[in-house]
Amino acid sequence: MSTTLQLDHDGPFDVYLATPPDGVAVKGGLVVIHEIWGLVDQIRSVADRFAAAGWVAAAPDVLSRGGMQPALGEELMAIRAGDDDQAKNESQTRMREASAPMRSPEFAVWAVGALQKVLDHLEEIPGCSGHLAVTGFCFGGSYSFALAAADPRIAAAVPFYGSPPASADLARISAPVLAFYGDEDERLITSLPEVTAAMESAGVDFTPVVYAGTGHAFFNDQNPHAFNAGYAAEAWTSTLAFLDAHA
Repeated sequence: MSTTLQLDHDGPFDVYLATPPDGVAVKGGLVVIHEIWGLVDQIRSVADRFAAAGWVAAAPDVLSRGGMQPALGEELMAIRAGDDDQAKNESQTRMREASAPMRSPEFAVWAVGALQKVLDHLEEIPGCSGHLAVTGFCFGGSYSFALAAADPRIAAAVPFYGSPPASADLARISAPVLAFYGDEDERLITSLPEVTAAMESAGVDFTPVVYAGTGHAFFNDQNPHAFNAGYAAEAWTSTLAFLDAHA
């Protein structure tokens, strides 16, 4: 069962809420944070999968305010997944223009606050209070770190190919973190030793998992150039087990 609702944080924003089907016990509440493409159908389907596994999954649209409306994100993601190199090159300009607002510090502050509003909503749903977690992909992976640092209600965090924002106070992360990477994702892999050391220094229970021979967005089944079915399945199983153990 799913619905789209509106929450407010200095203005309204949409949240796709997927709830477990009849007969499936609620395990807790999970914030599912989208990639740079925004709240596209692929992320809604991920939320649906978590709901089928017992989680009340809330996928907020935090990028419409930053310039990436879901319809535009769907279009640009489809171009990126296609084979038209000229269209891909032309889409880069549109991508930069649409994403420019989200690079401001003010947007980052707003986004974390909006994610905390999602936690507020989940807390009110029976079976979720005290069992709150976050996961996210790419942009959402980074904001999974940020939300865990900003809010002690997070009991478990599972970022996929994200990096802690510079503004995040890692010492404030009280939740265990399971983080997934592909070893061909050069930027994140290059910074991973530094991230791991910073997590250790901050006393965070941090478990990085690096898959060989794959890169960024390996979990996105709508990206034929990046999707790795085997690793995605393995990461899915590990994520559910980690959430069950900690959230």
